[in-house]
Amino acid sequence: MSFKIDLAALPRRESGRVEWKENVADVDDVVRTVTAFANDLPNLGGGYVVCGARETRDDHGFQALKKTGLTASRLEEIEGRVMTACLRHVTPPLTPLVEVLPAATDDRRILVFLVPATGDAHQFRTSADSGRYYVRRSHNTVEARNGLLRELLVRKGARLPWDRRPRPDATAEDIDPVVFRDLLQRLKLWDTDRSLDHYLDPDNAASPFVPSFCVREPLSGVLRPRNFSLLLAGRDVQRFFPDAHAVFSLYPGSDRAEPFAERSMIGGTLISQADRLIERLNAEAVGVMDKTDPQSPNAVKYPRRALHEAVVNALVHRDYEAAHPVRVTAFADRVEIMSPGGLLSAVEPEAFRAGRASPLWRNQALAWFLQKLQLAQAEGQGIATILRTMRDEGCPDPEFRVTPASIECILPAHPRHQIMRELQDAERLITLGELDAAASMIDGLLDHDPFNFRVIALFCEVQRAADNPGRVLSFCESLGDRLERLPDTAKVMLADVLSGADASRQAESMARRLMRSAGRGRLEELETRKLIIGLLRLRENQHAFEVLERAERQHPHWARSAAFLQLRGRTLLQFAKTCRNTARNRRGMSAAMRRKTWDECRAWLDKAEDAITSALEASPDGVVRDMAEDDLRYLQQLRKQATRRPK
Repeated sequence: MSFKIDLAALPRRESGRVEWKENVADVDDVVRTVTAFANDLPNLGGGYVVCGARETRDDHGFQALKKTGLTASRLEEIEGRVMTACLRHVTPPLTPLVEVLPAATDDRRILVFLVPATGDAHQFRTSADSGRYYVRRSHNTVEARNGLLRELLVRKGARLPWDRRPRPDATAEDIDPVVFRDLLQRLKLWDTDRSLDHYLDPDNAASPFVPSFCVREPLSGVLRPRNFSLLLAGRDVQRFFPDAHAVFSLYPGSDRAEPFAERSMIGGTLISQADRLIERLNAEAVGVMDKTDPQSPNAVKYPRRALHEAVVNALVHRDYEAAHPVRVTAFADRVEIMSPGGLLSAVEPEAFRAGRASPLWRNQALAWFLQKLQLAQAEGQGIATILRTMRDEGCPDPEFRVTPASIECILPAHPRHQIMRELQDAERLITLGELDAAASMIDGLLDHDPFNFRVIALFCEVQRAADNPGRVLSFCESLGDRLERLPDTAKVMLADVLSGADASRQAESMARRLMRSAGRGRLEELETRKLIIGLLRLRENQHAFEVLERAERQHPHWARSAAFLQLRGRTLLQFAKTCRNTARNRRGMSAAMRRKTWDECRAWLDKAEDAITSALEASPDGVVRDMAEDDLRYLQQLRKQATRRPK
């Protein structure tokens, strides 16, 4: 006699689809497992319930079967009770196939129920309850509750997915026309010749891949927006979905015990929430320059792309029937993003963590819209993108914590950004006036990384506040030949402290060296202006003018700014002042040369006046205007001196 089932092959090939029951103490337990296999939430095609056998190991540790078997009377009893329960107490009824196989001895048999997957969601009721749904999770039969139950009903077509369901207490009036029009425009669906009613009509959908925005009630004819429509363009999203919001928290330290935490509730439409969360998280994607690492001088704390993908995934794929918001928490050393709702049953947690999971979406309509808006990745590539961008930037691998109730994505900060916490502590000490403590902390940071721009900036700040240019000079001298490796912006800062009013000759000499070196590089506008002012303070007028001219050639729009026009005027005034001093103080100069020097002075004054007047006409801010007006008054004094007939 041949048998349809190879019992020995089941443990090797289909262990996830087999339930072994050596001693059937509870027939209802068999029926629950039969129901779970028919419901087939893991999408395995069904399963086998084997009564009278169990898996074991042989003496060598290999997989084996213990074929205990059932007596004829017990087999008949179990088969009859299971088949009766499947017909009378399972809704819709089930009729599993039955196979009887030989056991270890001739007086016993093994009973196997073959349960194909069906297209229905089956419920099993007993005398103790009115009916429950059961599914398989790994090798166990469990009751389908909450998210599992919703997933089962959606999978079997007994219930629409949440985002596609019409909202029974909402009407088309609850769609914000301005937001809805903006959504259509961003999707490139808006036609000015059509009204909004056309797009809300149930016969019109944005795409063949998504349902219409609204549904018409059969009896009343009232338009009811679907859940995804309200979430994308509703007037008052939280009135209909009070838990469909996000909570953003910011902690300055590495745990929630730190004081001075910030917390904000972010509501509104899904797109508004995504935009606001991304904006808040972009502030965490700061960069730090490290000149000691020529291979990777710049490091971001978090890649913006990873933050973006993580927060959009949390919003799009969350369980909107769970009574919890999305939570985004930024610590000093990591960002945690928690999305309510566990993984769909067909997604393996390990494949999900590795970015290899198949693209399965809880909210397919929402995912389609956000993908078209270029907020979400297509084809389920979000996790893979997070993993890749974190590795590309040198950040530690993210961690994904998966539970039945939530999915949490934890993005660790770049290791180099540990220094950011110490810099914040030093800044706090400076604001509190504790300069000695701040200086000590910053000295330690400089010892560790003498080329870090942020550290040097704080170093200059605290030494300026303490009026201690000598410490800055010692630092610069300690670098020796490595001084040239400093960032150009840092050179300008150090030179600014060194060139103060009471600077020593050594300090002025070092300031000149730093400024000349910085002047050969490429600086931003503010740093270039600081460099020119410092050079003028050191009476390096010609060098200041060369830096000014080169900067304006490289950035023509700078030459039209009030600040640069004022600096040009001040530099030209210094040339005029030099000519005046030469004409006044040089004994033995011929009368002809002295007249020529005064003529040169007046020519410089004319050019300076043009620049300063243009600066005032450019409507500068208060500080630049005040400096320009001071320069203009000094110019008038020089002009009076230059118009006198020289002796």
